[in-house]
Amino acid sequence: MNSQTGLMSVSKRFGEQAVFRGLSMSFPSGRASCVMGPSGCGKTTLLRLLMGLEKPDAGKVLREGTVSAVFQEDRLLDSLSAQGNLRFVVGRDREADIKGVLDELGLGDALDKQVRAFSGGMKRRVAIARALVMAHDILLLDEPFKGLDEEMKARAAQAILRHEAGKTVILVTHEPQEAVLLNAEVFRLP
Repeated sequence: MNSQTGLMSVSKRFGEQAVFRGLSMSFPSGRASCVMGPSGCGKTTLLRLLMGLEKPDAGKVLREGTVSAVFQEDRLLDSLSAQGNLRFVVGRDREADIKGVLDELGLGDALDKQVRAFSGGMKRRVAIARALVMAHDILLLDEPFKGLDEEMKARAAQAILRHEAGKTVILVTHEPQEAVLLNAEVFRLP
């Protein structure tokens, strides 16, 4: 899909705190981009604007197509299994996809265990898997690799690259190496 994703002259405030003043950013279609900057500069707010969870005070948000996301928090249903969390968003007709992506992320032995019993890293991988199995044109990743060791980061990055080939991916991270893992062009917020 040839989508246009970005912000045009966007301003956003939370009370007295101005997060953006006339910010314009355009992300290349069909490729991975990485947004970096110091804590508190608005990286998560930028993703929330692109998702439609926040509205700009001025300017325009550009987003063509459907969005899937990995939030900073895992936002899983603890009483469900790994498979159950994925089924919740895509239904039962995609069992092969569900099992395949969970296995790809090293969770093949824990398909039916409730996620409340999972480690933080395992929960993170379920959150990534859930985002990958949803039908979407744009994938937004807010610090998706936190809590993962280097081996699991690399494994998760390979899964993302495989599933997202030709799609627009926007990653927010503090770690330059994570941008390298996704072959992402880096954009910096002040």
